Amino acid sequence: MSEAGEVAEPGAGAAPDGSAQDGADQEIPYEQARDELTDVVRRLEAGGLTLEQSLELWERGERLAGICTRWLEGARARLAAAMPAAAAPGGKDSSRGGTGRDAAAPF
Repeated sequence: MSEAGEVAEPGAGAAPDGSAQDGADQEIPYEQARDELTDVVRRLEAGGLTLEQSLELWERGERLAGICTRWLEGARARLAAAMPAAAAPGGKDSSRGGTGRDAAAPF
């Protein structure tokens, strides 16, 4: 669909409730999912869409948000695995020791 204001297809293989994702969605890079999600939000906020177009965009946005969440959770897990000494008692980063904070959290 190339006309302005029309919604791109939300992804082949998606269930009517938006819960299933096709293989292509699962493989897109974080940056691509984030940028597309930003565009979805912008288009929804701009308005002027039919109810059906808005619902399709919303469902696509939910799938993209899930993809971004999985990428970020994976990144946190990789950081946690790369910094075991900082999380262990007596590790290099004793400033967080005993604070109850997640040592894998970047902030």
